[in-house]
Order: sequence, then structure tokens, then C-alpha cells
Amino acid sequence: MLVADRLSRAKLRAQLGRCTIGREVIVLEQTTSTNDVVLQMANRGAPEGLVVFAEYQSAGRGQRGNAWESAAGKGLWFSVLLRPKVAISDPVELAQRTAQIVATAIQNEFHLLATVKLPNDIYLENRKVAGVLVEMRAQPNAPHLVVLGIGVNVNQMPHDFPEELRGRATSLAIARHGPIDRFSFAVALLRNLDLVYCADPL
Repeated sequence: MLVADRLSRAKLRAQLGRCTIGREVIVLEQTTSTNDVVLQMANRGAPEGLVVFAEYQSAGRGQRGNAWESAAGKGLWFSVLLRPKVAISDPVELAQRTAQIVATAIQNEFHLLATVKLPNDIYLENRKVAGVLVEMRAQPNAPHLVVLGIGVNVNQMPHDFPEELRGRATSLAIARHGPIDRFSFAVALLRNLDLVYCADPL
């Protein structure tokens, strides 16, 4: 991975300005799963809007416990902590809403037709490019915790995917026939998430 392509906490914060989602940003070189990190930090009182990115996940996961391939430095792997003011009864609906925000950001930034395959996957044509994992924890006498885990294949080439996934997975770079600026897209994604969440909070 090129040093210039690494995500920078300071640069992300500078671009995001005043916001809820992204008010605190952490960038890890490696972790098991960003959802796990956010859940641990939430239990220690981390603020709503915390975002944790990882350049590589050794144990990324999707729905139903499926593994998520997280090629180092090639995608955007991150989780967002929310503390909604009302109880969330349907994590599937929240996953769908989040997936639609990701799909819309892809369409707006790259003019690609991204579609949501219910409940939580984003496809370009018939190949998966991104996914969402929502995990919730009840909190006695306090707002529930919601962790939005988002993974987007950005700069992978076919050889970066395991052989068994090459016919079913794609990346933005493959679809656009050229490298993508991960930093710019990370900012766009967080801005979109923040805009929707602040306009229509959970």
C-alpha cells in the first residue's frame, strides 16, 4: 500500500468539520473487526458519531457470520457508533437504509448504477461491491447502542479477491477502469451518512 494512499485521521476530521457522524475519527492499521473496536469503545463511554477505520481487518464479518474479505489498503472498512434517542426494533430496516445511503453515494460520486440487494448488500450489475452490518446492544437506563459496519471494495483488482469470489465480487476501480481516491470517497460517505442521520434521526 502506498503511504500517500493511507487514510489520515487529521485530514478526515479537517474535511468533515462540524458533524455528528465523524465528530471523532480513529484510523487503525490493523484490527480484527472495526465493529468489535467500536463496541469496546462504546462500553467505555465513547461519543455518538465515533468512526473507526481499519486499513486491514483480520476477522471482518458480514451478515449471518459470513467472513468479509478486507484486502489491506484496498477498500474502506469502517464502523460508526450511534446512540439513538428511540428504541430500534428493526435492525434489518436500519441496514437497508444504510445500504441505500452507500448506494446513493456511489451513484453520485462515480455515476455508477448501484443497487441494494436486500437487506444489506450493494451491487454493481450482478457483483457485490459493498455491504452493511448492523449490530445493536441494549443499555439499561440509557440510549441503546447501534454500530453500523460498512465495507466498500474500492481499489481491488480481480487478483485481490479469493478465487471463489472473483465471479461474484467487484470494486469501484474495476467498474471505473482506474484507481479511486479512497480519502475523497470516505469523506463523501461520512457526509452522506451524517446528512441523512441528522435530518431523520433514529
